[in-house]
Amino acid sequence: MNEADLRVEASKALAECDPVQKMKRVQSLNLNGSVDASLTLEPSMGRPLKPVLVSPGKVPTRGLSSPEGKAMLLHALAHIEFNAINLALDIAVRFDSLPLAFYTDWLKVAQEEAYHHALLCDRLKAYGVSYGDFPAHDGLWQMAQRTADSLFARLALVPRLLEARGLDVSPAIRTKLANAGDSESAAVLDVILRDEIGHVAIGNRWFGVLCEQRGLDPVDAFAECLVKYSAPEPRSPFNFPARERAGFSPAELQWLLHLEQSQSGSVKT
Repeated sequence: MNEADLRVEASKALAECDPVQKMKRVQSLNLNGSVDASLTLEPSMGRPLKPVLVSPGKVPTRGLSSPEGKAMLLHALAHIEFNAINLALDIAVRFDSLPLAFYTDWLKVAQEEAYHHALLCDRLKAYGVSYGDFPAHDGLWQMAQRTADSLFARLALVPRLLEARGLDVSPAIRTKLANAGDSESAAVLDVILRDEIGHVAIGNRWFGVLCEQRGLDPVDAFAECLVKYSAPEPRSPFNFPARERAGFSPAELQWLLHLEQSQSGSVKT
């Protein structure tokens, strides 16, 4: 890896179809390697044969009182993490002419997402299940495709919208798993939440850099991206402590609070 360009190696990892080989390629990335930020690359996302992709409403679910229900939930989480690997690789490969720190930030994210995926795959094994055994949906990657022409929109709508949603829902999922007797999987959720706060913080930091360069207000710019790309509005309840740790500004947290009150019908005038 000393002579190989890091973004080129990342593009190979992105194109890899086999999940196990993809994780090996990601974990082998040397973040101290060279980066040619001027290199224009054509990202190609490798898809495994499984899982079968269906619409969100057709992803099977069961109650967590059964082993199958726990396995289905863990499979859905493993799929999210697998997509997150590709998202982190894609943003580093797709967008050129950026500072070195941008690329090392996102490739570090890719490595941590690969670690999360591996942790969840290990938990699936405890239920006699492998990644790909259940259908899954493709919402995260669809947003990546919609924002392929704009780094600004990608930062706004993937880490700051879709991945930030994970900060909001992870604690409740963790509690459900623990209450269902799966303390090992609950502990994995603790690791994922800890790291995802850092991932969203990276998205916030680079979104803030672009807003400052363009003289834009982050709150207004984010709201405009939601409309321009027909993205779903952030949904309450919000994990305000985690979002604050992830770098959402007081003004952004206030905007989310107002949104939460509006969604619950309790806005004070």
